[in-house]
Amino acid sequence: MGIYLSTPKTDKLSEDGESDKLKFGLSSMQGWRASMEDAHSALLNLDNETSFFGVFDGHGGRVVSKFCAKYLHTQVLRNEAYSAGDLGTAVHKAFFRMDEMMRGQRGWRELSALGDKINKFSGMIEGLIWSPRGSDSNNGEDDWSFEEGPHSDFAGPTCGSTACVAVIRNNQLVVANAGDSRCVISRAGQAYNLSRDHKPELEAERERILKAGGFIHMGRINGSLNLTRAIGDMEFKQNKFLPPEKQIVTANPDINVVELCNDDDFLVLACDGIWDCMSSQQLVDFIHEHIQKESSLSAVCERVLDRCLAPSTIGGEGCDNMTMILVQFKKPLGQSKKADAGEQSAKNVEQPEIKHSLS
Repeated sequence: MGIYLSTPKTDKLSEDGESDKLKFGLSSMQGWRASMEDAHSALLNLDNETSFFGVFDGHGGRVVSKFCAKYLHTQVLRNEAYSAGDLGTAVHKAFFRMDEMMRGQRGWRELSALGDKINKFSGMIEGLIWSPRGSDSNNGEDDWSFEEGPHSDFAGPTCGSTACVAVIRNNQLVVANAGDSRCVISRAGQAYNLSRDHKPELEAERERILKAGGFIHMGRINGSLNLTRAIGDMEFKQNKFLPPEKQIVTANPDINVVELCNDDDFLVLACDGIWDCMSSQQLVDFIHEHIQKESSLSAVCERVLDRCLAPSTIGGEGCDNMTMILVQFKKPLGQSKKADAGEQSAKNVEQPEIKHSLS
């Protein structure tokens, strides 16, 4: 669903970065959509030992995805669980914090400012998205205090966004997901999903929706939304007798914590504009095929976007906004060479173990 252009916007916003432990590349493209509603975060140095990556796929507008890209990582940092070393809990609480922050006069003001910024661009670069860089990732304390004003009773935005986030500290990987964006790891060439697509057909999602007073029609919540967890979408979070995690739509993320090992090649975070066109294993295979040929990881991402872009809007698939982040793990010095791909088999690959999960 959505309004399509007569010709796709294929200009890409791409970026690369590198630390002593990681390399990343990313790319985003508006494609056939009339507007760009994706946003992302890529911060090699959330602190001195932690990296943060996130993709945010907006729907009904772009301000919520931009808000998440600007603020979600700051709330991870500010949470007391983060200081105690509990990254999973810190990220979990940060997702709910987004909904809280977008309410009231202050929330209205922040969302309006993000919307205004996009209007100042010319049509030529309308598709470009806002993304924080390391230099402006943590600029000052803000307690988000209550503000008086004409929008003090603002309940929050009716548009929303998925959020799929990866936090990496040493050998610990924390993945948080709400919505149908996805995180996949390549372990010795095998693709493993580290997140679950939150769709109405999932029994647990369906049960929550019905208990909260919603319904599912034609695969959509209340005949409207085709995903079951998101930040924003406040019209689906109005039951005053239920906590946030039990609303028709919830920002409650699945949290998976994985211990990285030397077999881990790279991590991919991408919106459903990619996954509608390629399976997790297909994408991992495609990256392995091109990662040595291209000059940068962002160039690999660009190849994926071009591969997924549909030649026309007739079929629907390949017509969405597309955003992808590719994070490559640097191998420890002295590690023995990995066997050729032909010598690898699935039975020799150890599936990533989820150390603990919050949902």
